[in-house]
Amino acid sequence: MDSAGEVLDGHPFVVAHRGASADRPEHTLAAYELALREGADGVECDVRLTRDGHLVCVHDRRIDRTANGTGLVSELTLNELRQYDYGKWHGSWRADGTHGDTGLLTLEKLVELVLDFRRPVKLFIETKHPVRYGALVENKVLALLHRFGIAAPPSADLSRAVVMSFSAAAVWRIRRAAPLLPTVLLGETSRYLAGSAATTVGATAVGPSITTLRDHPELVDRAAAQGRALYCWTVDHYEDVQFCREQGVAWLATNHPGRTKDWLQNGLTEAGRD
Repeated sequence: MDSAGEVLDGHPFVVAHRGASADRPEHTLAAYELALREGADGVECDVRLTRDGHLVCVHDRRIDRTANGTGLVSELTLNELRQYDYGKWHGSWRADGTHGDTGLLTLEKLVELVLDFRRPVKLFIETKHPVRYGALVENKVLALLHRFGIAAPPSADLSRAVVMSFSAAAVWRIRRAAPLLPTVLLGETSRYLAGSAATTVGATAVGPSITTLRDHPELVDRAAAQGRALYCWTVDHYEDVQFCREQGVAWLATNHPGRTKDWLQNGLTEAGRD
């Protein structure tokens, strides 16, 4: 298709949601390295700003759920956040580190990992809102992408990065400052995603959940008619993966990138059943 990506041979591209987050702790180097080994076409992360202005890959406002510590990301410095481990809560964690690094992951480190990988992989960066730092989050993301030379791609199709948000204002800030950078307007409802918001902010793709898409499959055709791709989250079950392929979804985000790639290429096998 266009913008965030195109459908290849009828197969959606597979995005590792927070890395291979079913098998490794989310947003850790271990999760992203596994996702790349498993053949993910893209990787997704959530970013927040620390108190001293660093972009880190953490989903929640607080670190309590995924770290062996407590506190708000926005009230802690990078060094303070680095005191904790972000994988001990997960069943795959090993004290000897055999399953990879589960320390705090910065966006800078993730960009390096993706760009240094042996094949092209897209990085989907979600900025979280509302946050105390407001537009500074998008400004910092763009500054980082500029530093790596990927904020102004020759075309949207060739872009190595995609910026996403549930905040229309955040998408507009990215679109206005980096017009060739693909953007995804995420949303909870079909009414919102099928309305004028995506056009108003210049989003190149829309992003419903699999639940919303199941209820409103017409979102794919509506997006295509407006020149947009469709990014669907979080697609973990075989029937939903097949549904996304049948509907012409461009990108699907999943916690199981390896299994999902196998399903798309080989179909459901006994070993791969839920």
